[in-house]
This record gives sequence, C-alpha cells and structure tokens, in this order.
Amino acid sequence: MKEKVESIKNELSEDLKEVKNIQDVQNLKVKYLGKKGLVTDLTSNMKDLSIEEKKEVGRLSNELKGLVTETLTNLENKINNEELEKKLKNEKIDISLPSTKVSCGAPNILEKLIEEVEELAISMGYDVVEGPEVEKDLYNFELLNLPKGHPARDAQDTFYTDGDTLLLRSQTSPVQIRTMLENTEKTPIRIICPGKTYRRDDDDATHSHQFSQIEGLLVDKDISLANLKATFDVIAKKLFGEDRETRFRPSYYPFTEPSVEMDISCFNCGGKGCNICKGTGWITVGGAGIVHHNVLDNCGYDSEKWTGFAFGFGAERLAMLKYGITDIRTFYTNDLRVTNNFDRKDV
Repeated sequence: MKEKVESIKNELSEDLKEVKNIQDVQNLKVKYLGKKGLVTDLTSNMKDLSIEEKKEVGRLSNELKGLVTETLTNLENKINNEELEKKLKNEKIDISLPSTKVSCGAPNILEKLIEEVEELAISMGYDVVEGPEVEKDLYNFELLNLPKGHPARDAQDTFYTDGDTLLLRSQTSPVQIRTMLENTEKTPIRIICPGKTYRRDDDDATHSHQFSQIEGLLVDKDISLANLKATFDVIAKKLFGEDRETRFRPSYYPFTEPSVEMDISCFNCGGKGCNICKGTGWITVGGAGIVHHNVLDNCGYDSEKWTGFAFGFGAERLAMLKYGITDIRTFYTNDLRVTNNFDRKDV
C-alpha cells in the first residue's frame, strides 16, 4: 500500500511540471480525485481487507487525498491570481471619461405621493386599509347618511353595474364603514384608506371619471376639530413645506357635522394672492369634519359616547399642486417623458 502511495506522489510531481493553465489543474483533479481517480481507487477493495488493514489503508488514503487536494487547490489559486494580475496590467479604464446616465425609470407620480402620505400616517399610528372598488349602494351611500333620493348624491353620480344596488365606488368612505362594522368590539379606530374612485364627470384638465382618493378616519372619545386641525397641519407641512399655514372654512358634507374645507397658504405667492390661488392667498386641498352621529349609530357606535373625525384628499389634486402639473390627464397618458423629472436611482 505504501508503495502505491509513493508511486502516486511521484506521478503527481511529474504531472505538476506540465501544468500551464486552469484546465490542466481541472484535468488533474479528475485524474486523482475523480470517481475513478488514482486516490479514490486505493479504497476500492476495502471490503476484502481485514479490520487492521482497513484502518491502515484508510489512514494512508486520507493523508494522500488531503495532500493532493491542498496541492491542486494552491496551484489553482496561484494561476487565478496570476491571470488576474495580468488582466489588471493589460486592461485599462479611463476613469476620467464622463459617465453615461442609465435610465432607471421612476415611480408612478400618484403612487409616489400616496406612499408618502401612507408612511406619514403610519408614523402617526394609523393603519392603511383597502376595500373593493365595486361596492354596494348600502356602504357607498346609505350608511354614510345619504339615503336614496338625497340631493347630495348628484355630486357623486357614479357607474352602476347591477340596477341601483351595485356600483363603482364614488369615494373610499365605504372602507371606513366596513372597518367600523367589522370592529365588533367597538374599540378606537385610526385608519387611512387610499384607492381608486369613480364618478360620472366630464374629462377635462381638472376632472376625470376615475381618480384616486386618500381618506382618513379616527374614532375615539372626546375628539374635536382641534384634533383634526392638528392632524391636517402635520400632513400639509409634510407635503408642501414647513412654512405652510392651514385654515378651515365651513362647508357641508352629509357624513360629517360640522364640516369644513381644508385650505393651505399658497406656496407660489406666500399668501399675497396670485393666479394659482385666484388672488385669495389660499388653496383648497380637501374636505373634512366631525363624523356625523347618524354614521356612528349606523355602524354600531354609540354617538353619545363616541366621536371622531374624517378627512379626504384627491391624490391627483395633491400631486398637481405639489409637482406643478396643470392637466389631470397627464397622470393617465402613456408618454414616458412625463416621468423624466422623477427619474432617480435608488441606493
């Protein structure tokens, strides 16, 4: 056995003298360590040996295998390093040349804005909740204090799919209704519900039959307009800058009482008056109010004990104001040049 081992060592030494590249090393690995290699063949008749002979053969073959493996691995590393150094010397890159910009694409403008609001809301303790776009009239109107025949329905005329019971939602408020109904324990709620909505509007520069909303709902005890105003302040300053001022104006919504329009100071003129704010110094960005007691009662909350506020923004309107977009149809065209200003590389 020892003679065989010494013979293999001598043969390996002679073979190493002929190695010129990585492929030669791989061939030697197969010759010595492969399934039918010289080292492997040493243990091929182990079953015919005695226990003492097996121990001796196993020891010698393992030592030889370790020696061959280490020798070939070191040789392989040496050749690889030499080839790498050769490439580094021969291949030169002129790092002074200007780089070529690679178009990485950009997020959808609306998704970018909605995600920004979601991240802010989550940091304030809100949950993000979604619901079906094909909705029941019950959730879209009736439980929101808009019974059949209510004149306020005209402003939210939408597309019906099954008589007058099934429709494309005209607002994301049904998500609020579903959340309150599903909360059987009637505990506090703090959610925002972004999503697509549909109304029978004429398509022009400021209107579309499909648009996105971002609505919010907070239900708890002892909630007032002051809590709503503080929340609106945080959102407005996050989206439009720390120097933005906010105000409420009285308004009307069937599902809130009292109801308000939410305004921010004009970011173009600083409140002095310009064509963007129509000379008023203020820009309306959404509607809000204290949740109507009928809505709370409809959803199983005792309006004598519970109160809350709700607010809603049009995502397209926020994006148009934030990014200076003048035509709402820009969001729905397939002209990739629109996204050029938002092209960036994530790192």
